[in-house]
Amino acid sequence: MSFRSTILLLVAVTTVFAAKVSSAGEGFSEDLDFLNEHTQVVLLKNGDAAVAVVPAYQARVMTSTFDIESGPSLGWINRPVIERGLLSDQEEKGTLEEHIYVFGGEERFWLGPEGGQYALFFPPGAKFEFSQWSTPAAIDTEAFELLDKTASSAKFKHSTKLINHSGTEFVVDIDRTVRLLDQRDASKLLGIPLAGDLKMVAYETDNQITNAGTSPWEAESGLLSIWILGMYNPSPNTNVVIPFRSGDSKTLGPLVNDSYFGKVPDEYLKVGEQELFFRGDGTRRGKIGITSQRSKGIAGSYDAAGQVLNIVTYNVQEAPHGFVNSMWELQDEPYAGDAINAYNDGSPEPGKPPLGPFYELETSSPAAALQPNEAMRHVQRTYHFNGTEADLDPIANHLLGVSLEAIRTAF
Repeated sequence: MSFRSTILLLVAVTTVFAAKVSSAGEGFSEDLDFLNEHTQVVLLKNGDAAVAVVPAYQARVMTSTFDIESGPSLGWINRPVIERGLLSDQEEKGTLEEHIYVFGGEERFWLGPEGGQYALFFPPGAKFEFSQWSTPAAIDTEAFELLDKTASSAKFKHSTKLINHSGTEFVVDIDRTVRLLDQRDASKLLGIPLAGDLKMVAYETDNQITNAGTSPWEAESGLLSIWILGMYNPSPNTNVVIPFRSGDSKTLGPLVNDSYFGKVPDEYLKVGEQELFFRGDGTRRGKIGITSQRSKGIAGSYDAAGQVLNIVTYNVQEAPHGFVNSMWELQDEPYAGDAINAYNDGSPEPGKPPLGPFYELETSSPAAALQPNEAMRHVQRTYHFNGTEADLDPIANHLLGVSLEAIRTAF
């Protein structure tokens, strides 16, 4: 079965689990009440800003808001899956949960690569087909331990063993800290002044993996990477923008990789000289990627209806071993993967339901060639700004190199 066919099958399997979309019109307080009914929630607060973190879901940030009393819920939450909870082995058979629990969540911790000869989602001997694809429990169903909490931060830890498609075993310690950022922090980190009347919620996740085994992790037997994915509520008025470095493709790689689920049509992807625009409307499945050589360490999106500008940054670092490749195939270049990705969910063809729908902004660390007790960190920061177009336009221009109008009218 081809990679594209397996994805179509995955979507078809989700028919009976099609999720209610937590749209931008629904409130954070309602989502928080729902989560508290079904699982432990670690609530971080700083003034009106709040973030809801769930230890049972690998310490993922489920959602956030800039107004805890009456503000929108900015993360996509899959209520039906959360309501069902973890199933028995017998109950999982023939369901999507046999392969993955799609809880949703605005920012989750994963490990790569997904596919290829060093895949974590395909055991040794498995074919690259959906029927044999499975998310490792450590990033799917196993809870992270809460070690410490303050009003605005929480620290988590988890230890696990993983085996990749080539049979290499990894003993991994995972450390993850979620920390709210105030307006002064955000202004300093982004290098821009922020208006006093601007509404904002911002947070960082400091993610670390440590080789807790006795053997080094080597490229010849497979390397891991930290993979952070954010699921957001789509809308007809939401577009993604990713600035990139222009230059020769032989040195920097292609302007954009849109081959994940087949070529993205022009009405969903527009590539300029130094930036690209991609729809985040949840109507058509597609994914794009940017190489580390082209990445500027930043991506964003703008919801024109909700007047919310979203910014995602990560710590750019040296990558002597490249970035892992997650394509579902035996790869000629297993370390020629992307550093930034964006995904738009939606029906892949008439009559097929979406997985959500939602859209995603994703970042990845370099491939981690670690000696025993050596660690790699990947820090992602997420900023949500709410205000008038006059308030938000200088931020978009400074950080993304384009105006709000350009983002809003890209398609």
